[in-house]
Amino acid sequence: MNKDKSDKPQQAIALSYQSNTNAPRVVAKGTGYMADKILSTASQHSVPVYQNKTLASMLMAVELDREIPPELYQAVAEVLAYIYHIDKKMHKF
Repeated sequence: MNKDKSDKPQQAIALSYQSNTNAPRVVAKGTGYMADKILSTASQHSVPVYQNKTLASMLMAVELDREIPPELYQAVAEVLAYIYHIDKKMHKF
């Protein structure tokens, strides 16, 4: 979610959304080395990365395997719209 080269340790969060659930879930999160591993895995699997330090900080507070709280729905919906747009461009022939 966030890849920042500032003095703060890098953070990354992976979300998963299934149509039979109420909201996306935090399925992986970490700082430093763990963030690097999450981003590397995303890259290996051609998963788009969305960078937003503020949202990353808020999502770091969500426990693993928990749905995101309603107050983050709007921000995460914007991320999902961005990912959908990128995915649609990548698969266009």
